[in-house]
Amino acid sequence: MDSIIDDAIDEAEEEREGGDPASEGPDQDQSSTTPDATNTSGTMTDEELADVVKDLETKITVVGCGGAGGNTVTRMMEEGIHGAKLVAANTDAQHLADEVKADTKILIGKKRTGGRGAGSVPKIGEEAAQENIEDIQQSIDGSDMVFVTAGLGGGTGTGAAPVVAQAAQESDALTISIVTIPFTAEGERRRANADAGLERLRAVSDTVIVVPNDRLLDYAPSMPLQDAFKICDRVLMRSVKGMTELITKPGLVNVDFADVRTIMENGGVAMIGLGESDSENKAQDSIRSALRSPLLDVEFDGANSALVNVVGGPDMSIEEAEGVVEEIYDRIDPDARIIWGASVNQEFEGKMETMIVVTGVESPQIYGQSEAEREKAAQQLGEDIDYVE
Repeated sequence: MDSIIDDAIDEAEEEREGGDPASEGPDQDQSSTTPDATNTSGTMTDEELADVVKDLETKITVVGCGGAGGNTVTRMMEEGIHGAKLVAANTDAQHLADEVKADTKILIGKKRTGGRGAGSVPKIGEEAAQENIEDIQQSIDGSDMVFVTAGLGGGTGTGAAPVVAQAAQESDALTISIVTIPFTAEGERRRANADAGLERLRAVSDTVIVVPNDRLLDYAPSMPLQDAFKICDRVLMRSVKGMTELITKPGLVNVDFADVRTIMENGGVAMIGLGESDSENKAQDSIRSALRSPLLDVEFDGANSALVNVVGGPDMSIEEAEGVVEEIYDRIDPDARIIWGASVNQEFEGKMETMIVVTGVESPQIYGQSEAEREKAAQQLGEDIDYVE
């Protein structure tokens, strides 16, 4: 094994100096010979291979539902995302027209709401999505993977997101929902709505990634609520963008769609950790920051798998990238499946960023109330939140 590595290092050094051992010697003519047109062994020209690769490209669609979902899609449009179609669906015509940027915009429930929103009632958001189900189906048609993103607790996002997720699953797309749970300051009604919406999403998604808004306040407890909402939007955007580009952008260590499907298919509830560092020990510090992230409020012992994305500058070594993964292996269940990728961003000189998605988890932050307490809260708050059968 050492000799193989030594040979690879020698070849890399020779290539860097201008020599290419692979292009020298008696085999050169053989390797450049045009294949016989009648050859049925699978030999292809570069043009034929390019066509095959194009057909195999993973088709990814991101659907933002409601106000928060629309904000997430808008941020991705502004920042740029490689290899994904962006769709926004809302009952609020004015927000959709004036505030949202997307490849496709769908005004849902015009007959039901008149374009004036769902009034914080999830049942209306659900009915609005069903009214325009054909438009939703058309927007995700042919997708291999669909991200459904929303802020739970309100009317449109809570009610429409499960309808969109179900449509995605019925089209055989890998369906990943990424949602926020409302701040305590938003009131018990919105939290009860969010709990109901989360349960419905779990039934129609391969994986639901949950971002508890209250945990974001650990970053800055005195932050104004308006600024906190902006941070929530950005966390959703970074999560979706990170997972999408893990597949669509080539990297030092590539992850393909089959890898992601292995982790995310029937993944259940998941949580996400984000960390970065520009310190001398940036690899170790970035993953430790991600693992300590307030968003990742879970016991790792119960996790069944993890998806890891490492992004560094041109100075990042493979040893640093592997060090990130080794740190995770030390923390997580030894039987858990871990898939990771690493890529270079020229703007990350001297810096590393790590994203980890841990699936098959439970968290007291998500399930803070007992079932009896949730039922009691639902009864007290009225029938408009009890929309899950």
